[in-house]
Amino acid sequence: MIEEGSKRGKAMVEKRQLFMEMRAQNFDVIRLSTYRTACKLRFVQKRCNLHLVDVWNMIEAFRDNGLNTLDHNAEINVSRLETILSSIYYQLNKRLPTTHQINVEQSIGLLLNFMVATYDSESHGKLTVFSMKAMLATMCGGKIVDKLRYIFSQISDSSGVMVFAKFDQFLREVLKLPTAVFEGPSFGYTEHSVRTCFPQQKIMLNTFLDVLMADPPPQCLVWLPLMHRLANVENVFHPVECSYCRSESMMGFRYRCQQCHGYQLCQSCFWRGHANGPHSNQHQMKEHSSWKSPAKKLSHAISKSLGCVPIGEPPHPVFPEQAERPQELTHTVQPKPVANNMNDTMLMSSGAPTPTKSVLESPSRLDEEHRLIARYAARLAAEAGNSTQQCPPTDLSFNFDANKQQRQLIAELENKNREILQEIQRLRLEHEQASQPTPEKAQQNPTLLTELRLLRHRKDELERRMSALQESRRELMVQLEGLMRLLKDEEQKQASQSGGSPHSSPSHGAGCSMPMPIRSTSAGSTPTHTPQDCLAGVGGDVLEAFAQGVPRNLRNDLLVAADSITNTMSSLVKELHSVDDGGEEEETNMRNGGDRGTVRVQKH
Repeated sequence: MIEEGSKRGKAMVEKRQLFMEMRAQNFDVIRLSTYRTACKLRFVQKRCNLHLVDVWNMIEAFRDNGLNTLDHNAEINVSRLETILSSIYYQLNKRLPTTHQINVEQSIGLLLNFMVATYDSESHGKLTVFSMKAMLATMCGGKIVDKLRYIFSQISDSSGVMVFAKFDQFLREVLKLPTAVFEGPSFGYTEHSVRTCFPQQKIMLNTFLDVLMADPPPQCLVWLPLMHRLANVENVFHPVECSYCRSESMMGFRYRCQQCHGYQLCQSCFWRGHANGPHSNQHQMKEHSSWKSPAKKLSHAISKSLGCVPIGEPPHPVFPEQAERPQELTHTVQPKPVANNMNDTMLMSSGAPTPTKSVLESPSRLDEEHRLIARYAARLAAEAGNSTQQCPPTDLSFNFDANKQQRQLIAELENKNREILQEIQRLRLEHEQASQPTPEKAQQNPTLLTELRLLRHRKDELERRMSALQESRRELMVQLEGLMRLLKDEEQKQASQSGGSPHSSPSHGAGCSMPMPIRSTSAGSTPTHTPQDCLAGVGGDVLEAFAQGVPRNLRNDLLVAADSITNTMSSLVKELHSVDDGGEEEETNMRNGGDRGTVRVQKH
């Protein structure tokens, strides 16, 4: 009980501390309620260090803590709210450089007590999810167009049309902020606020942005764009003397009277209603957020008169009304995790799915958030590539340094991603070249192609020569068969004449019956008929030589045939000598079916 009481006492002290510091700034002396409200909310934003948390980091924190899976009317207790704020600030310290670290515990305590005082006035100890989203998305850093796009994604239906009941709920929640800084009578919620802002029936995204970013915006939200303009001009320097306080330079806004020539006031004098000389507070004043030298003004006026500069620039870019298709990530290389935990943000900016997936939110809301993240990442990359952009002094641009480091980190990761994709493409081309078939490689190498042609030509030549040799061998054996037939006929004829002469040699018949193949030397001609045709009508000896289709040793066949023919001729001569002793000449004609000529044997 004592510990709980001490916590409550500490919370009350922290709650009073923020408002006491705000009163010490003496914002109530500001004459106009719009500037007074914007200055107070800007003070709360900076005191709680919310200006260092970009809207995209806030959306990421909502997803990491599972808020996108909860209904807008769901309630969360203060302890869970403290956990969510802790994750936001600890992630912020990881992104900031070590020289610009913030006091996390103090920031959590101040923001937690401000949110409880604003949205839990009856001390229930609970806040709705939509209240927390509306407050944090409005009070965080970033561009107003990005905030409004995120808010529209929360109050629109699946077809991208704004739901008036949800916009009414948003006005109820966001207008509690001016009430919390004691400006409720000027910017309190009324039942007619919605129709005052949007008299139309169907509101799309671009119409929503046109109305809320118009000049002037709706009266109930006029402080919202002014708070963003205050953040943009805090470090703007004007080398002009104030006509009232005589300060030689101005910081922030500069106001020029439209009636009094050369009369200019700094923002402090204008906000407090100071005036001197012929100038009056009733005169119309023009607000300037930057300084241009007379030379630049002259060149701009000339360019504008010549039509080189557009006269009216749109307050925001035109966005597509329909949901965009999801990005193709098949060949995208994921960036490596870095020390400042920017990997989750990079995954969201590249369109990759986040760990927590919404199951209750509408598809248009998720698509809108993804489009916001993707466009923001592309804008950061473009700004990082602009090397000519000048940076304000370090001591005056705390949040700019942090954003600059984030842009540099994103640019480095994108360059690394681009290099990895190029390396993957190069390796893919090398793999395709290595996997090409052999004929394509031969076409790329003329020497190899020439060698292949020569080898094929040599192979064909050898096959033709082998075929010619085989055919010549068959022809010679056919001729040998005819000669053997003639020898057998002569032997039978001599045997019949001698009547079985004893001088007949028994080895004669054996020699005649032996196959005697003879090979011709004319192998250059190519046969015009098949081997089966060449062996037609051939005797048994030749058929036996080629019965199995296996070629024999040609050299051995020739030697054996030559010996057989020599023996046969010798036996024939001896037989003729033994038969005819009187020197009578005998002529024997032997024919072989017209294949060869006549053989004459003379006895001397």
